[in-house]
Amino acid sequence: MIGSYILVLFLEKDCKIKIGSLGLVKFKKGYYAYVGSAMGKTLNLEKRVERHKKTILGKTKNLRWHIDYFLASKKVKLFSDIKIKSNKKIECKISKKLEKISDGVVKGFGSSDCKNKCLGHLYYFKFNPIRLILKTLNLKNLT
Repeated sequence: MIGSYILVLFLEKDCKIKIGSLGLVKFKKGYYAYVGSAMGKTLNLEKRVERHKKTILGKTKNLRWHIDYFLASKKVKLFSDIKIKSNKKIECKISKKLEKISDGVVKGFGSSDCKNKCLGHLYYFKFNPIRLILKTLNLKNLT
């Protein structure tokens, strides 16, 4: 199964986290939604999300992407994940929709290879955003 996904994460308190090439980044207490994709033949949607879960548990040694640094910080908790099956690369379309409903974006986070000029792929929400995300993307269920 290929497609895009959203990790809904929770940060219990304000903090600073070193995020690879972005350096030390300030994060506010609250919820974050990270938009990613898994379009490869070998690293499908299930495996990509599972890799992120392992990173949170400290079972990933190679920190490669911005999200890896965020997840490995031990300050972030996975609240939920939303998987969206698609044969098309819709990561940026999803990201642009979340930008409109979020309380902020972490500029440059997860979008260094973005061709659609997204401000970032990590969005901040003061409150639990799951229902709002599902409604905005017209999704009915978490998978």
